[in-house]
Amino acid sequence: MQRGGTGETLRQVVPFVLIFGAGLLLPAVSNDYWTLIATRAAIYWVLVSGLNLVVGFAGQLAIGWVALLTLGAYTTSVLVLGNVLPPLPAFAAFAVAALVGAAFGLLIGLPALRLRTFYFAMTTLGFATIVTQIALAWQSVTGGGIGVPGPMLPAPFDTALGFYLLCLALAAFCTWMTANIAHSRFGRSLVAIRDAEVAAESAGISKRGMLGAVFLFSGAVAGIAGGLFATLQSYITPEAFTFDLSVLFFIAILIGGRGSILGPLIATVVLTWLPEFAAPLVVWSTFLYAALLLLIVLAAPGGIAALLDFRNRRPLESNRAILPRPELLPGVLGRGGAPGSIALRGVVLSFGGVRAIDGLDLTIERGQVHGLIGPNGSGKTTTLNVICGFYTPEAGSVTLDGAPLPPGAPQQRAPSGIARTFQTPRLIGEASVLQNVMVGGTIHGRGSFAESLLSLPRHRGDEAMLREQALLALRSVGLEALAEVRADRLQHSELRFMEIARALMLRPRFLLLDEPAAGLSAEEILRLGALIRAISRQGTGVLLVEHHADLIFDICDHVTVLNLGRVLAAGTPAEIRVHKEVVSAYLGA
Repeated sequence: MQRGGTGETLRQVVPFVLIFGAGLLLPAVSNDYWTLIATRAAIYWVLVSGLNLVVGFAGQLAIGWVALLTLGAYTTSVLVLGNVLPPLPAFAAFAVAALVGAAFGLLIGLPALRLRTFYFAMTTLGFATIVTQIALAWQSVTGGGIGVPGPMLPAPFDTALGFYLLCLALAAFCTWMTANIAHSRFGRSLVAIRDAEVAAESAGISKRGMLGAVFLFSGAVAGIAGGLFATLQSYITPEAFTFDLSVLFFIAILIGGRGSILGPLIATVVLTWLPEFAAPLVVWSTFLYAALLLLIVLAAPGGIAALLDFRNRRPLESNRAILPRPELLPGVLGRGGAPGSIALRGVVLSFGGVRAIDGLDLTIERGQVHGLIGPNGSGKTTTLNVICGFYTPEAGSVTLDGAPLPPGAPQQRAPSGIARTFQTPRLIGEASVLQNVMVGGTIHGRGSFAESLLSLPRHRGDEAMLREQALLALRSVGLEALAEVRADRLQHSELRFMEIARALMLRPRFLLLDEPAAGLSAEEILRLGALIRAISRQGTGVLLVEHHADLIFDICDHVTVLNLGRVLAAGTPAEIRVHKEVVSAYLGA
């Protein structure tokens, strides 16, 4: 997913060049039968390349994607025959099939905004069944069980070789487009939604918008794949679109590896060719696919992509030290800014019969560090979730510079300049540290999904800008040496600083930190404190939820103590240190 200079780009491009180069040479070194199988593999990859964004990147269990192959095949064939409208040229019918696929891809995808995992998978399978039944019943158009002839293409694509080269070219083009998305802020956003949805929303990423875009694109290429499939088959019936095909498409992505383009491409080719080498076992194809998937899960849980990821098998240096460089923060955050505040007034929130927050008043000023402390269960993290829009208070108000913050809209906090970290670090495990941090600056990109798809200038400008800013943020927190390492290989303390770097990418006016010192050594806590103070001196208001009282009293300008959802005390660190009720309830003797 990362473009890290000429060497890195070549390392990523060479495997694709070898695969498609072998595809070009195939007709010269084999017979027409193997060219036919390669044509089928190319058509399948056109569909899987788009489905990979839905399943492998966004994490949606879209098992019944064969429905869109069916729609594309019948749309193309019916339009070329003229069963509904005057006959269309084959390539015009392909374009209409892409539009139909995009529309129904979005329609199938809408439940994903509400349904989770297997419920959404059952929805896609149900849609595939509906499409098949309509094809059987609508005999005047689809021919019912008898079927309809597939389209004939004009020269030079009317020969086996010409059609193969067309399919191979389209497969290469789809590979290029999906790779562009994978290397863009949209690809990182999809993986963030998959692995850390709450963190993605906090970064301003709209799940609805992102999934809508990929369902449209995936549906469009599936529609085109359907038209190509109908051309290859010469004659199509509902029986051509079996459950085995759905299994092949889905398992190719799982075996290939999540968040990868190369892995699913290799898996699609292997799964298409495998039955040809084991023809007597073709009736056992679904069983063989399942057995192969089980083998991959047990032997290499990350799939083919993990097997090919040699760089992340190298051991990391031990005894690594985190050495923040606060002097670099002006380049990350800018300097100063107008005064402002976040204010909570009379906020009440209950869970069942328990008042988590009971009439809370709290003000966070820009340029100050405000500590929020209290016993476990006193409402500290709940307060952060109210500010960030994850919880909607029953009463009271939350305002930013006097204007109400919309309740229940966490993705709208980032454009307002509110960033946060979490009690448990939320990481995109299969992405590098640099990519994790770049997610934090997603909303600063200007290019559209279509511009990233085609790698237009604004897309390239966005990537260069986000990469430069992310590297600067990593230098400022002391993690630049780990930029290219997978985030799930980091130590706990490093993940804490990585989350802060990701939050800084937003260039926040207000930064909410939820127990950032948890699990850190004494020396790391001192460095964290210096970094937080430096962030506040750049004009950022910091709300610090923390159990390390020494850190709170050393760096905070103001401290609020909660107990059972209510303010027990508020004042300067010196005042809180000697407050009798605070000492009794929280600090101890």
